[in-house]
Amino acid sequence: MRNWRHILRIAAKVAGGCAVLAALGFVEHKSGTMPVRDIAVEMEKGGGMHFIDTDALRQEVIKGAGPVIGTPIDQVDETGIEQRLRAIPCVAEADVYHTMDGVLHVKARQREPIVRVVNADGSGFYIDKDGWTMPLNANYTARVLVVTGQLAEPFAECAPVNVCAGSDSLVLNTRSRAIHAMARTIQADPLWSALFTQAVVDAGGDFTLIPSVGMMRLRVGDGSLLAARLDKLRSFYAEGIPQTDWRRYSAIDLRFNDQVVCTKRTNF
Repeated sequence: MRNWRHILRIAAKVAGGCAVLAALGFVEHKSGTMPVRDIAVEMEKGGGMHFIDTDALRQEVIKGAGPVIGTPIDQVDETGIEQRLRAIPCVAEADVYHTMDGVLHVKARQREPIVRVVNADGSGFYIDKDGWTMPLNANYTARVLVVTGQLAEPFAECAPVNVCAGSDSLVLNTRSRAIHAMARTIQADPLWSALFTQAVVDAGGDFTLIPSVGMMRLRVGDGSLLAARLDKLRSFYAEGIPQTDWRRYSAIDLRFNDQVVCTKRTNF
């Protein structure tokens, strides 16, 4: 008798499992044929940037995929929509999925530029925090560090390129990797991020930082030792400048070991 009860319990569990699977299959089938009734778009705006908004993303979904609203959910090419959205230069990530209530969800993250590069011919582009280039935007200008000077970087018109990745000759023969590294170092420190708004690159690849206040220029070399040289500048600001009038100096040179070389103004 006990054996029969045991067998019946097992049979009941199997039957219950089959019923659940059948129900799930029915729900999945029904949800697959349900027409899309709405598109819910969420945009993560890195650093408060406004290169693209949710309405523009929604239009990109509709423009590329056709009449999404009313289309059975299993006929919507969600992977294709993701690929199109990720091809937008200012979009870093995009995920598209649907829920059983007929809503197509679009979640995207905007790129966060940290530096704007302006070539000698006036062309320019951004580089984001991850090293990807971005074209300029006619409707929005990011308030980031601006780098000018003897530059001819070839990324103003081309598709996004990661200037930090790989050993591509196009990247290695430019200044963009060093520019990105310099911008990351400055952005990481609240003092330097607030103080420096512009940098100038000379023909040899050396950087000069221009503070947002004052008229001094700070020579820091090719950027490879920037963190250490800025630490030296921090000590100089803390110990040297309060004891004298910083307006007497037109330039501060940080390229030398264990010393700060200041150039006095001739007309002060």
